[in-house]
Amino acid sequence: HRRSRPVERRNPHDITVQPLGERKMPSFVFSLSLILLPLVLVGLKTIAARFVPEGSTAYEWFEFIGHPFTAILVACLVAIYGLAMRQGMPKDKVMEICGHALQPAGIILLVIGAGGVFKQVLVDSGVGPALGEALTGMGLPIAITCFVLAAAVRIIQGSATVACLTAVGLVMPVIEQLNFSGAQMAALSICIAGGSIVVSHVNDAGFWLFGKFTGATEAQTLKTWTMMETILGTVGAIVGMIAFQLLS
Repeated sequence: HRRSRPVERRNPHDITVQPLGERKMPSFVFSLSLILLPLVLVGLKTIAARFVPEGSTAYEWFEFIGHPFTAILVACLVAIYGLAMRQGMPKDKVMEICGHALQPAGIILLVIGAGGVFKQVLVDSGVGPALGEALTGMGLPIAITCFVLAAAVRIIQGSATVACLTAVGLVMPVIEQLNFSGAQMAALSICIAGGSIVVSHVNDAGFWLFGKFTGATEAQTLKTWTMMETILGTVGAIVGMIAFQLLS
């Protein structure tokens, strides 16, 4: 009996590109510098925070150029110049490539923004604490409660980070009264982490990143990405629950 159905994936016809000659390939030093440049800028900001007087003009400049957004933008501009314009590529072609690169990110930014708004609605309305009190009042084992609570927040608002932080904030008052050991706390953390990545769907930025950059449809992404995340989170949480029981 066949237990699974393969997901058909058709590659675009223009997936192949003409090979570049050695003359047009960037040097190893330049390629490495593109990776290191944002790291160096962020590092300068960190160093300046220790040695440059806070509030001075130099401090403000280091704060600006060392911000992650600015550092990555500078690296992108250097890449555009070194990999395109310096090689003689026309400006309209450069703009076309940049436009195509931004298209998949549009829906992702929209979903991230909408998810942030929805998260704030949950915070301001008090739904999160109410959900936590309802789950903790059901009498479930604490390991299962951690997993279910993180999974519920994840499904509602999409962010794994917010799901982890919300679940921790809601169960900590209960956990603190039980005086668990450090190893038991680590096992509960695994349960929360597992619940925070299950059922990734349309309100998760990672869902759209996978779908847009692989060319998969929403249905295909649900069958592949969502299923993979759910299996990873569930198996990880089960391991955490078993470890918690063995340590109890």
